[in-house]
Amino acid sequence: MPSMSKLFIIGLTVAAVFILIGQWRTPSTSDVNSIYYVDSSGNDENAGTKKYPWKTLQHAADAAKPGSTVYVRGGVYKQKLKITRSGSAGGRSITFASFPGETAIIDGRGLSVSEQQGLIEIESASYITIQGFEIRNFIATQHEQLPIGIYVHGSGGYIKLLNNKVHDIQNTAEPIGSELRGRDAHGIAVYGSDAPASLRHITIDGNELYNLVLGSSESLVINGNVDTFSVTNNLIHDADNIGIDLIGFEGVSPHRTYDQVRNGLVSGNRVYNITSNFNPSYGKSLPNHSNAAGGIYIDGGRDSVIERNYSYNNDIGIEIASEHAGKATRDITVRSNIVYSNRYTGIAMGGYDSERGATVNCKIINNTLYQNNTLSDGSGQILLQYDTKNNIIANNIIFADSSNVFIYNEQKKNSGNKIDYNLYYAPAGAAKARWVWKNKEYVGFAAYQASTGNDSHSIFADPRFVDQAVNDFHLKAASPAIDAGSPYPWIIKSLDIDGQARLQGESINIGAVE
Repeated sequence: MPSMSKLFIIGLTVAAVFILIGQWRTPSTSDVNSIYYVDSSGNDENAGTKKYPWKTLQHAADAAKPGSTVYVRGGVYKQKLKITRSGSAGGRSITFASFPGETAIIDGRGLSVSEQQGLIEIESASYITIQGFEIRNFIATQHEQLPIGIYVHGSGGYIKLLNNKVHDIQNTAEPIGSELRGRDAHGIAVYGSDAPASLRHITIDGNELYNLVLGSSESLVINGNVDTFSVTNNLIHDADNIGIDLIGFEGVSPHRTYDQVRNGLVSGNRVYNITSNFNPSYGKSLPNHSNAAGGIYIDGGRDSVIERNYSYNNDIGIEIASEHAGKATRDITVRSNIVYSNRYTGIAMGGYDSERGATVNCKIINNTLYQNNTLSDGSGQILLQYDTKNNIIANNIIFADSSNVFIYNEQKKNSGNKIDYNLYYAPAGAAKARWVWKNKEYVGFAAYQASTGNDSHSIFADPRFVDQAVNDFHLKAASPAIDAGSPYPWIIKSLDIDGQARLQGESINIGAVE
């Protein structure tokens, strides 16, 4: 048996070891689980535990390490948050989230806007999640200030923006000059502003964006060197410019080779009440009736899928175009969307004038378009503008408005486009149906088919919607659209608007619903 003096020495030695390795205290929750807390009544001198939380978001961002979760307790935080530290792979992201069952509100009212700045900003960081915040009232009143609700820029990857509510992000300055510039804002913006390193694997899911005063900018924008992303299940409404925009060729990336958004998915979103008609950046006379804001707009993007979205009561439902001369939006698949009651047109493609770029190798397939062009000015359900090449328009239900115009194409720079297997209908009947193709008008379905060579397998018939009066565009059992589509490879393995498999009968249906 050891002597008492030896036991005393052993005890002192063990105590010294514990002191040296920093374990001579009870570990806190944050040490064990990498969980930290922020509370408006906290103190940045605290340990960041639930009992002793920090006070500021920025202190938490500066302290968080890979694998950390920062819970922000319910309340209003008039603070900005800038994240420059990355998490890491293997489930060790850094997560900032409202505490479960509570809502942390990040409020920008009264905070300055320094050039292009986010209320929450992620700069060249990776493995970051932002979840469950309300982000509001970031407002600029001067030219060349660009307030953004959530701003991701530089390079990096594996960033998730989940279930946030972003509203009242505004630029209220008067536009200046003949082009009415200097007035911009975004709800959520992802700018790939490095090269060759990109922003990659970006997930934007379940957010709501509304009451945005955007000037010449967009509610949710992905721009520049961004490769591989998803924009899914978001609700975007009541803004004075574009809802969702995928952009290329604007010089956001420092190298033009990489300056194009690519390899993306835009799916399951609902976009409505998007209009530029009261936006001073489109003209100082209000309302100016510009009808220029798309619900979903691809301006220079490539190799992306736009599917299973609802776009309605906007100026334009979906637009795939390029605003830059000599540049093309290409290889975009627009499928299984429901597009209805938009003011100017349902789906537009090509440059909006002869000084713009092209739409090339895109597919408009298995969509349902219902009584767009509520202006009834003859712009049609599908609008082909300047320079469209090698595109496919097929398997769509196209239900005309009172003008009876289905496809409007006044541009002769139009080659290699294939249009077939569509279902057309207007209550006025096939004899009064109208198409404008390469600047020539055709009245009557048979005359249009015979003269253009388009739509040789298409039909003119009532699609028999379940209840179009309440915008239920499912098909009754006797619908002529059932099993009448062509099983193109770009649609056969996809899902319909409801998430159902496409091939369920002898063939696939025409339209968005299987």
